[in-house]
Amino acid sequence: MSAAAFVLAINLFIAGIFATAFGVVAAYQRSALGARWLAFAYGLGVLNVVLEFVLPFQNDHRLVSFGIFAVFLLALAGCVIGLAHHYRIRPPWLLLAIAVIASLLVNLALLEMPRASFVRNLLYQAPYALVQAIGVGVILANKRKGALDLALLVIFFVSALHFLAKPVLAMAIGSGAAPQAYISSTYAAVSQTLGAVLLIASGLMMLLIIVRDVMADMTARSETDTLSGLLNRRGFEDRGESALTLAARSGVPAVMIVADLDHFKQINDTYGHATGDRVIAAFAAILEECAAPPAIIGRLGGEEFSAFLPGANLNTGKLYAETVRHAFRSLPSDETGLRNPASASFGVAQLMPYDHLADLLRRADAALYEAKNEGRDCVRMAMPTPARKPESLNMADRSGRFSS
Repeated sequence: MSAAAFVLAINLFIAGIFATAFGVVAAYQRSALGARWLAFAYGLGVLNVVLEFVLPFQNDHRLVSFGIFAVFLLALAGCVIGLAHHYRIRPPWLLLAIAVIASLLVNLALLEMPRASFVRNLLYQAPYALVQAIGVGVILANKRKGALDLALLVIFFVSALHFLAKPVLAMAIGSGAAPQAYISSTYAAVSQTLGAVLLIASGLMMLLIIVRDVMADMTARSETDTLSGLLNRRGFEDRGESALTLAARSGVPAVMIVADLDHFKQINDTYGHATGDRVIAAFAAILEECAAPPAIIGRLGGEEFSAFLPGANLNTGKLYAETVRHAFRSLPSDETGLRNPASASFGVAQLMPYDHLADLLRRADAALYEAKNEGRDCVRMAMPTPARKPESLNMADRSGRFSS
């Protein structure tokens, strides 16, 4: 077995692994259309290698040679389409269709040209480089690029350059006197080795990107309340604690607002749970509409909601709560399904030094109960309490004084 044939066998194995991996992701996450396209693309990669092994045994190489070119070109195009679907970008169907059809027609003409022709080799490799360049454009169009996406962009760019460098390499060391002799040539060994490196790099990077985003989607689903579309208690507490810690460390003010829908049990009993669900969804929408980033808003359960507003002081928090209260009370009956205006009560508390999320929620909750006890449909503020250091810090201070 020649060196090129050995590398081809490795490429066959690698393409099969990635086709299987993307297929498993697509089967597990039915909405992962990008993974399906990538599984299809790497499946074509397997077929491409099989055709490379078949080529030396053909008396007339033209059909298999054309098949090798077409299958590999379609595999590259499939990767671009898969990436576009994954990034939720409209695939460049027209551009790819023009590139693929034109390239196939040109390749038919190349079958009769001398293999030693630089023009022939350039026209053979240029379509691959073009499709990779289109892939670079798709990655650039993704507005939320992370480190993995940028790494994939570099790989696609290098891949495009490597296709353009192949004609020079073929002219320098020769690609075989005939297509059937390609697999035993030094050029084939070098070309397939470079291809194997890029195959592994691009496949691994795309797999990491898809797994990263699938896990992020699963996490978001686990932290989202289905009815309101807001964070659920778990999501709110996780993100709220992180935001609170950041605000405390940077000295940024922050407030917590806790809200509760008034007479919600009566609404469910009178109008039914479907109407109650409409009221919850409408209130959640107002909470989001009236807030600005980086506000963290969640539904803690039942008819209780909360909003953590970094960068806001007590007066700003009260203004936000009053804005939400008035907007909710002003909702027309066709949106809520209620005969009378809906209302909500609010408690507002300001972040104090050494606060944990539970401390802040507790004070906001106390202000909420004050609002409930004073007739509902109002906003009450928790008065700031003197800062109290944790016991561990107090002990450290005392220890420091004793040692001086």
